[in-house]
Amino acid sequence: MKHKNNWQAFFIFLLLGIAGLLLGMVACQKADESAKWYKGNLHTHSFWSDGDDFPEMIMSWYKERGYHFVALTDHNILARGEKWINMAEDTMYRNAFAHYLEKYGEDWVNYKEDSGRLSIQLKTLEEYRPLFEKEDEFLIIQSEEITDRFENKHLHLNATNLEDLIKAQGGNSVVEVLQNNINAVKKMREETGIPTIVHINHPNFHYSISLEDMIALEGEQFFEVFNGHPQVHNQGDSAHIGTEEMWDQVNMAYLAKGKPLIYGLATDDSHHYHRQGKEWSNAGRGWIMVKSKSLTPSDLIAAIEKGDFYASTGVTLDKLSFQNQQIDVRVAPEAGVNYEIIFIGVKKGEKEVLELSRINGNQGSYKLTTDDLFVRVKIMSDKKHLNPIEDLDFEMAWTQPFMH
Repeated sequence: MKHKNNWQAFFIFLLLGIAGLLLGMVACQKADESAKWYKGNLHTHSFWSDGDDFPEMIMSWYKERGYHFVALTDHNILARGEKWINMAEDTMYRNAFAHYLEKYGEDWVNYKEDSGRLSIQLKTLEEYRPLFEKEDEFLIIQSEEITDRFENKHLHLNATNLEDLIKAQGGNSVVEVLQNNINAVKKMREETGIPTIVHINHPNFHYSISLEDMIALEGEQFFEVFNGHPQVHNQGDSAHIGTEEMWDQVNMAYLAKGKPLIYGLATDDSHHYHRQGKEWSNAGRGWIMVKSKSLTPSDLIAAIEKGDFYASTGVTLDKLSFQNQQIDVRVAPEAGVNYEIIFIGVKKGEKEVLELSRINGNQGSYKLTTDDLFVRVKIMSDKKHLNPIEDLDFEMAWTQPFMH
């Protein structure tokens, strides 16, 4: 009888365990289903370095236009401590200050004038953050553009969600400078336990970072396939490949070496907020859409590291899924706008990038075969961008590459 009772107890324990596992699976499925799309820009500048507006005005601009998160990435500085700027005397900047003062008031703005010279104290992140942040609505992520050089090469990387400032590390070659800075970010993440990511900025800025340089890097998972600065040469030229072609070439090399895929970001790299046009680095040109469980740095970064995001200059997706080796894409259509969904990939053992399928319309699917090394999706529209750069006149989007 005792032996029978033991088996009954074991059977009940087993049933309870299975029930718990099923409940856990349901809970995970619900958590996945509850993930939302969040819009954000990971490359932005202010008066804290070489931007031309106050952080509060910049954050207000993004929040009012439906962004959910912004990383202020001034060069080699965090918005901490006391910093004063001297305001230029031309009418544009004086009007900008008057607008700032009118919006935030004398009790907020600390400034002084002496013999016509106007000086303003910049607010720190911790001071202005409470004006904008709201749970699940808007988040400011402390970040930095680590700005380094090797000889005449401009080598910039963005570190997102930093605990402390990371000084430019230097080095004896382009690759060494980049690698030293990547390692410094990863070291801080290990030491603090705070999730932080680092990405390569605008490799074609002054054509400073070559394809070979990118391939040589270790531990880098992100780079800017689109950057909104007018001097970054996203499309390359007769002597240099564009960033989209670089993306595929890097991924072929990475996979051949057993390294993870690199993912593509779109960013503003905004500096100029009072003048608009192709010659200025303006806000609103490029962003990422991240599918995350919540609007927190840890969840956003976890999603980004999994590739659960796409890059855009205007096109919005209302479906992006990869299940049973099938990619399904559906664009949130705008009236009167036409779309092309292009599946781009590389076959195993090949070095040629192929257009695998092109669909006219706002939705399309592609099922990966065992011959596909990776496949990504580019969505083109015939809607003109309101403020384009280079010859990138129409709104578009890029998914991350998918693998079998």
